[in-house]
Formats: sequence, C-alpha cells, structure tokens
Amino acid sequence: MLDLLIHNATLPDGRTNVSVAVQDGRIAEVTEGLQAPAHDTVDAGGLLLSPPFVDAHFHMDSTLSYGQPRVNESGTLLEGIALWGELKPQLTHEAIVERAMHYCDWAVARGLLAIRSHVDTSDPRLLPVHALLDVKRRVAPYLDLQLVAFPQDGVLRAAGGLDNLQRALDLGVDVVGGIPHFERTMAQGAESVRILCELAADRGKRVDMHCDETDDPLSRHVETLAFETQRLGLHGRVTGSHLTSMHSMDNYYVSKLIPLMAEAQLGVVANPLINITLQGRHDTYPKRRGMTRVPELMAAGLTVAFGHDCVMDPWYGGGSGDMLEAAHMGLHVGQMTGQHAMRQCFEAVTTNPAQLLGLEGYGLQAGCHADFVLLHARDPAEAIRLRATRLGVWRRGRRVAGSPAPVAALHLPGRPGHADFLLG
Repeated sequence: MLDLLIHNATLPDGRTNVSVAVQDGRIAEVTEGLQAPAHDTVDAGGLLLSPPFVDAHFHMDSTLSYGQPRVNESGTLLEGIALWGELKPQLTHEAIVERAMHYCDWAVARGLLAIRSHVDTSDPRLLPVHALLDVKRRVAPYLDLQLVAFPQDGVLRAAGGLDNLQRALDLGVDVVGGIPHFERTMAQGAESVRILCELAADRGKRVDMHCDETDDPLSRHVETLAFETQRLGLHGRVTGSHLTSMHSMDNYYVSKLIPLMAEAQLGVVANPLINITLQGRHDTYPKRRGMTRVPELMAAGLTVAFGHDCVMDPWYGGGSGDMLEAAHMGLHVGQMTGQHAMRQCFEAVTTNPAQLLGLEGYGLQAGCHADFVLLHARDPAEAIRLRATRLGVWRRGRRVAGSPAPVAALHLPGRPGHADFLLG
C-alpha cells in the first residue's frame, strides 16, 4: 500500500489528470489516472501541484529585525548597511535564532522548503554564523538551509575579513560569498574575486557573490567572476547575485559580457523586490528599474533565479516569505508578460534556484523526494497572478502545512454565492 496518493493534479509542464504516488518519502510514480490503495489519498481537483519553492538569495541573520535600532529613513542600500553595522554589537545568539526560526515557520507555510542564506562573517565573534548553523540543524527535518559565508564589510576592506570567512567555512558554512563592489577600489574588488574563487576551488565549494549591486555601469566585477570561473574550472558552481549594474550598461558591452557569462555557465540571481526598491535612488526622472537583464540572460541559456533577499530588515520593511511575490514583481519589472515568459518567472522560484543550490532529489519525477505544494491555481501564470494560496505543503511525503482555499462569500442578487478568483 502506498503512503500517499495525490490524483487529478495539474503539473507546471501542463500535464493534467496526473497522479503522484509516494512511498517511503520519495515519489514512486508519476502517471496519468493512477488508482491504487494508499494510507492517504488527496484529490487535487485539477489544481496545480508544484515542486516546492526555493529562495536562492536571502539574509536570515537580519530578517525580522526591522526598526532595530532604528528605521532606514532614506530607504537606501548604504543606510541599510550602516544600520546593520549599528545593530551588530547588540545581536545575541538567542535573538538571531528566534527570528530565523520564526521566518522558517513562515517559509514552510508558503511552501518554501529550501533557502540559500548569506550570513555575515565580518564580526570576529562569528555570532551570526554560529546562530544560523544552529538554525540549520533545527530546521533540517523540514527545510534545506544552505549558508553562504558573506563578508558584508568587504573581505579585503575589513581587518581580518578573509580569516573570518575561512573560519566560517571551517565551522560548516556551505558556500563562499563576496561583495567586490564594496571593496575600496575596483582593483581590490577584482582581487577579492580572484582570492575567493581560488579559495572555493581549493575547498571544493560553490560560490555566490553579491556582485555589482549598484547603478554604476562601470562596476563590472561580474566579468572578473566569469573569467575566474573559467580559469579555475568552476563551471556551473558559481552564481552572481544582484548584477544590477547591468541595467545601466550600454548594449555593446553587454553584448560581449553575456556570452562570456554563458561560457562560464554562471548562475544569476535577481532580487526583484529589493532591486527595484534600492536601485535608481540617485535618479530623478527618467528613473532606472534597478533589476538586471533577466529576459536577455535567460535567452542566452543562463540559469536565472529570483530571490527574496530581505524581509523586514534594515534594507526592506516588507515581505512575508512568499516567493510568488518575488516572481510577481520580477514579471512586471522584466515586462515578462507572454505565456512562456510567465512560466519562466515561475521556474525562477522553483526549478532554477534548485539547480543553483545543487539540490539532490528535487522535482516531480519518480525517485525524487516527495516534496511538493498544492496551489489554488490551475497553471503557473495563474499562481503568480493570485500569489496562490498553498492548500497543502508536503515534505518527504508528510503534510507539514496548508491553508483553506481563499473563497469569498458574495451576497449579490442574481450572482453566485461565492468567488474563488479562478478563471474557467
């Protein structure tokens, strides 16, 4: 007898009347119209069954700290960094863990079951590192938390920056991070990329760098990142996050840059909610959008994901752990409103970030982990439009969260008694 059978589901690739059979925490079969005895049977009612959402770029050490020690009045990136510097001396292990665990509760409720979080290594105490390693152990049964050693104050700019980052890796942090555009000079930024990529190659680690998070079209550290990736043979293991300077670069230079990135098989993470909020702050009008060239990068064959980046922290006072909110913003900012483009936006919060994180057993195929989300929508575009309710969330075949369908009662003469917001 099966542990779980979900039938009459629609999958993101358009297949309908699909049954997903689960045994021992893994998907045993995915086929049309399967009927078999199971301990638990769920009728999906033709709605969308998706692999879980994945956030390829987040800052869990600062999440839910909005207003501490004060609010970012200018709303700028630099004031946010300054605020985080003011908050760091007040941090405690317990407070970071409590906020992060609270956020992970939100994430699971939203069907977000894998997160790559950057963790600040600038404090010699490595307090955020110890706290998030604690959180990683606690949430492991229901959420994959991948940590990036992130030298917020610059790996060369700050005293002891490189040593702190190496100690974080020794403690068990998974990925090498960096922030080359925050180093003192362009030359030091390029040097930091070289040092950190060599460190990753020596340790067999992946790389994920905050890169060119600026409106300056001459901030071109992603070019160096692509070069070092090729030189060291790190193809497919390196991600450039933000890359917002690309929205200000001239088209001729970008026509050379994107093929270089594609040759290196760089991953890309755009953070639509935050990029559109923090960039373009020096503009009056016309005002730049602030998000990297997502459609062009996808068209060149690069794996592009959307991240949430921040939720209620020194940089951003919004957010709720909903990756469909990030996809919704990315769709609008990138003007990705065609049917294929909207599916790409859905993939940018599911399969694409899963690939960047190197998640084992992710997907809706036989042999994959039985991790999936039933959405109150019939296709990916509708899921984004509605920021669809998560009717059920399963981890290893066990239901871990769910919400009732969002049905509104109507009291209108001659009209139906309810509205569920679905078309058809």
